[in-house]
Amino acid sequence: MTETEILKHYWGFSSFRPLQEEIISAVMKGEDTLALLPTGGGKSLCFQVPAMAMEGICIVVSPLIALMKDQVENLKAKGINAVAIYAGMGKREIDILLDNCIYGPIKFLYLSPERLLSDLVRTRISYMNVNLIAIDEAHCISQWGYDFRPPYLQISSLREIHPDVPFIALTATATAFVRQDIQDKLELKNPKIFVQSFARKNLSYVVFDLEDKYKKLIGIATNVKGSGLVYVRNRRETSEVALFLQRNNIAADFYHAGLEKDERSRKQSEWKQNKIRVMVATNAFGMGIDKPDVRFVVHLDLPESLEAYYQEAGRAGRDGRRSYAVLLANKSDQAALKAKYTDSFPSVEEIRKTYHYLGSYFQLAYGAGAGVSFSFDLADFCKRFKLGVIKTIGALKFLEHDGYLTLSENIFLPSRVMFTAGNEDVYRFQIENSGYDPLIKTMLRLYGGMFDHYAPVTESDIAKRLGISYNDVVRQITNLQEQGLLSYLPQSDQPQLQYILARVDLLHLDTDVKYIELRRKVQAEQISAVLAYGSTQICRSIQLLAYFDEPNADKCGECDVCLAERKEEELAELTDKVDFEIATLLQAGLRSLDELVQELKTGSDQEKLGRIRELLDAGKIKTDGKNYYL
Repeated sequence: MTETEILKHYWGFSSFRPLQEEIISAVMKGEDTLALLPTGGGKSLCFQVPAMAMEGICIVVSPLIALMKDQVENLKAKGINAVAIYAGMGKREIDILLDNCIYGPIKFLYLSPERLLSDLVRTRISYMNVNLIAIDEAHCISQWGYDFRPPYLQISSLREIHPDVPFIALTATATAFVRQDIQDKLELKNPKIFVQSFARKNLSYVVFDLEDKYKKLIGIATNVKGSGLVYVRNRRETSEVALFLQRNNIAADFYHAGLEKDERSRKQSEWKQNKIRVMVATNAFGMGIDKPDVRFVVHLDLPESLEAYYQEAGRAGRDGRRSYAVLLANKSDQAALKAKYTDSFPSVEEIRKTYHYLGSYFQLAYGAGAGVSFSFDLADFCKRFKLGVIKTIGALKFLEHDGYLTLSENIFLPSRVMFTAGNEDVYRFQIENSGYDPLIKTMLRLYGGMFDHYAPVTESDIAKRLGISYNDVVRQITNLQEQGLLSYLPQSDQPQLQYILARVDLLHLDTDVKYIELRRKVQAEQISAVLAYGSTQICRSIQLLAYFDEPNADKCGECDVCLAERKEEELAELTDKVDFEIATLLQAGLRSLDELVQELKTGSDQEKLGRIRELLDAGKIKTDGKNYYL
């Protein structure tokens, strides 16, 4: 099939969006490509369509596990074979998936960048028939980017494994400096560069400096019809703001990464189906959610960068209709952002302490732990060692950069089971251990392929079928694992922390001090840009476009600054017109106040009286107490 036929057959679209066809054409010619498309611009199709048109498998590197899982499920729903490998999966489970990529009909392999640190993964990739390597959220490779991820620096090693396979790097937000950094770090060869303008003509950017932000939020939700998104700083605020909206008769709900998987899915679905009008969320919400009819996105707190703000605000109005991106920020918010910036930078000593405490937390001996993953409860860790959360996150990021560990985001991993014994051995076991027979039969009936790969299982469903408790199911499956019959990976809803290197003592812990200073400088510049955006009375769209290296842009005419300027201009025009009419009437003869107001054709009575008073005060017209004259 041609690329257009593939688009129609699998995605149901008869034509491409702007730039998609040109990007796909470059990829099909085997050219390295850098594509900057705004949020909702259809970036994923730029690598999915050409990968489907070529023999072999496409490797996709993405930093967000939730987004990877969504894309894999979407591809599977279209009948396209896709798998994902990320932190938290067992070694044997990864082994089987990689084998399927070499010998099976898999078209897409999604990897978190941390996986590229594994020799096992790199070795297996060398045996794959790779047709394309796609790097999503490519700005993460740049130390000058707003969301730098150190493991992204490993991606260029794929060049050594498959030197002739084209790279496509995709992002929605990158300054000119970051774009060049992406090309350098990925070692792109004479890349074709496609940049769609960052201008969003249907999106009105508005900033309000208000103390009572909640009152304004009600006004926005009441006056702007349709679906909305409200971004807040932390999980506690999500429920507080949602309850406030509900009390004011607005159908609202809240979302954050700490909710159970089923609850997150339900809330997401209800919002997409417009059963819930307004979703209040942390920035964990929105990635990969293509809801075109969002009419307003409100930020109740200042974002940490204009890149992050542009991405989140850009979730409004993807259908091209008039929508609003509203930032509610006051002086205390500015102080809070500056304080957060100051607090987020740990000292070298604090980074060393954090590393030491991690070893104690996981009871890890010196020289042990290389390649080992742990479920990591950040809140519990900080509480146990009396650490500040923001500073600890900062310390973990620096340890990640220095190559000691990696930390994935919060992600739900369902329980998985695979029988390690053969069919005959399992059957013999069932006969000899009749107490386990109902459990084994139920699992084999409910879940297919358990002898070939890890199958997701739901312990509560099994318990319901057998009429026993959830804990009994877990106990029995664990016993079967201990007897060597199967491999059991229990469900997890925690971030995964993986030691890249074995634990070292503090004497041998090296910290890159120059890098800490670089990040301090980058963050200071990003925060300055955010503060300037909120306080500078220049067209909001011009400010954003200038930040993304689109100078000389025209005024949008729709943001709060442009509307205020237009109002001033209209008021000046009105004033000039009223003045002219007053002068013309009084030149023709004296007029009483009532006659003057009545004969003036421009403005309301209040505006006419106000202007007459101002002209009197300025001495431009006079009165004898009864009549007015020039």
